[in-house]
Amino acid sequence: MKISGNRRYLSTYIYVSKEFFLSFIIAFLFFFIIFFINQILVMAEEIFSKRVPFWDVIRLIIYSTPIFIAFSFPFGSLVGALMAVGRLSSDNEILAFQAAGISLSRVLLPLLFLGIIFSAASFITNDYFLPSGNIKLGKIYRKIIYTNPAVELEPYSIKRYRNTVIITGAVNERTINNITIIDRTNNRDKRIILAKNARLEKENKQQGVVSLNLSDVIILETKRGDPESFDYATSGSLIYNILMKNISYSIGSIGPAEMSSVDVWKQIMKKKKELELRIENNKIKIEELRYRLRLTIKKVLDLRSNSTITKKDENEIILLYKELKKEKSRKITDRTLRLYQLEFYKKFAIPIACFVFILFAFPTGLLARKSGRTVGFGIGLIVSVLYWSLLFVGHSLGIRMMLPPFLAIWIANFTVLILGSFLFILRIRR
Repeated sequence: MKISGNRRYLSTYIYVSKEFFLSFIIAFLFFFIIFFINQILVMAEEIFSKRVPFWDVIRLIIYSTPIFIAFSFPFGSLVGALMAVGRLSSDNEILAFQAAGISLSRVLLPLLFLGIIFSAASFITNDYFLPSGNIKLGKIYRKIIYTNPAVELEPYSIKRYRNTVIITGAVNERTINNITIIDRTNNRDKRIILAKNARLEKENKQQGVVSLNLSDVIILETKRGDPESFDYATSGSLIYNILMKNISYSIGSIGPAEMSSVDVWKQIMKKKKELELRIENNKIKIEELRYRLRLTIKKVLDLRSNSTITKKDENEIILLYKELKKEKSRKITDRTLRLYQLEFYKKFAIPIACFVFILFAFPTGLLARKSGRTVGFGIGLIVSVLYWSLLFVGHSLGIRMMLPPFLAIWIANFTVLILGSFLFILRIRR
């Protein structure tokens, strides 16, 4: 009895899919556990050692899992595909498929199909569950800080936030003794606040704010550019607000990494318009300075026939010229816009890496001759580290504006794709 071509292909698809899915599950769990243990170690010193309620710890861990899942999908796809194809190749099953008239493209097809599914699952996790988890994570963390300031403001420690340094003495429940705060005023003047004690208060009116109720306060402000000039004041009490987004471990602040791709895109469009407006205003200012400079020079030339040019006229021309040169050389950029663009492209690049990794893993796994699963697992780990390094380097170069945001994020995927194409061509020619 002759088996039809469609039925033969269907059997092949199911067989290869089972092999890949089993290897994927093993690799996925491996990476998930690695990320999970890393998070536990991070929380161990910051959270577990501070007598935080057990159920709050459990919820912190649960709401941290979406990021582990989102990253475990692509790396699990890579290692899983390498293990599956390596096993099929080392056991000569790939050769058997070809002898039965089943081409390599037919063997690759179920891997690509599952790769698309894994990419979609990674994207949904990263785009929906991750922002939702981070919002809930932030609420729990704020609750922990309100009830136990030692989680963030440790006794006898120095904490540096964006523009603020907080030096603490002993911490007793929600009260901090002998606290010193160093920051800057709205005029950028340096300010030092000394208080006998501070009590952490929950701020209900403003979201994302932690308030310190200071008592027996001494305030010293030094004028910028004139260190010998200062203001001195005392107060029985003072409310000092700290933005949650400025707290080093704060995961409650909403940034581009905690938004959906749609929300990030809206912010990008908004920031682009603001940047275009700033560029246009800069052009207008340059034209105004040019006009003023021309008028001033013309005025001086007209006066020169009747009288000598004064020092004041010379200084005015020099100042206008310097200001014009400064405005022309000013590079109008928006670093936050670039951060949003980088995160937007990352939301797509990492999930699509599931598909790209399979295109790399298939020809690489075909080269295996023995111990296919073991060799595939080892190669997968090496490529995962290299991919992560490329992603990190690209992101850093993107922030420093040395690479366009799209290329900075996608360079890792392009590199893997090019290597996979090269190996595939090499395998066909053999």
